[in-house]
Amino acid sequence: MKKILVPSLIALAAASAAQAEGELKLYNWFEYMPQELLDKFTEETGITVTMDTYDSNEALLASLKAGRLGAYDLAVPGDYMVKILADEGMLDTFTPEELTNYGNIEEQWIDVPFDEGRKSSVPYQWGSTSFAVNREVFDGDIQTTGIIFEPPEALKGKINVLDTAGETLTLASLHLGIPQCSSDREQLKALNALVTEAKADWASFGSDVAKDVLVSGDAAAGMIWSGFAAKARGEGAPIEYAFPKEGVIVWMDNIALLKDAPNRDNALAFMDFMLEPENAAALTNFAQYSAGVGGVTEFLDPEVANSPESNPPEGTDTVFVEACPEEVQVLYDAIWTNLKK
Repeated sequence: MKKILVPSLIALAAASAAQAEGELKLYNWFEYMPQELLDKFTEETGITVTMDTYDSNEALLASLKAGRLGAYDLAVPGDYMVKILADEGMLDTFTPEELTNYGNIEEQWIDVPFDEGRKSSVPYQWGSTSFAVNREVFDGDIQTTGIIFEPPEALKGKINVLDTAGETLTLASLHLGIPQCSSDREQLKALNALVTEAKADWASFGSDVAKDVLVSGDAAAGMIWSGFAAKARGEGAPIEYAFPKEGVIVWMDNIALLKDAPNRDNALAFMDFMLEPENAAALTNFAQYSAGVGGVTEFLDPEVANSPESNPPEGTDTVFVEACPEEVQVLYDAIWTNLKK
């Protein structure tokens, strides 16, 4: 018996040593992952995580196209960007059997249009994109996208807009009541005119500062993600998050397995780790969005579970940002490039 066990123990020790030397390269949004959760993963697996950050889906895509594909194992793209990355051949695939916790994914988030059957990604967090207004500066009706695109006098020159083409132009399309990814010449002209004229009333473009400018008072209104708005309110900003009658953007960020991942097995281990309800809840408590994982409720902080930003009024219209056909996306890119000059 001892002759059988000794080689097994040696093999186990060697495997543990190899695991302890393992690493994971994660590419994620800024302020979107608590260090404590990364530390917990390392403690449980011996895998060291290196995380770099970006501030928009478009920045992620540009970075990967510029040669960073193969440098990272995982990224955290939004829903429409998952499809774009897949269409560009930038994602790897896996099978449900490779993830012990695959069954924890909530049913509504499995057969999603951007990754049907979850072959390349798993849920990370989901929430909404709208805007928040300082109620000490403006106490009128804020349930309209006109706050951003045709602002009242009290807010002119005091508005921050997200530096993300997909969300900003989608919100503008909602304001005009036109389809996303329109190729209609007149509709595109109207969209370009709307954002160009509105720019004169904006103070800044900023995604990574969207929360801070509302907390500091440097902006009196601003496009913002629901969790960021909750954090700003928690830090003392006298703001209200709007659910405008024209609709709000809903999104799901996803942990996606990148093509040519240098540490594929470690990447799958991290995806599995994040599908544990307690870990998914820890992320939600930090980011203040919602998880697409079952069983998290018992682990959520009450103020997070009950935040007004995560509980829209009944009947709120919602849309996902669409991934436009390439020939149409070129037109939207031109509008955005002109806007940012």
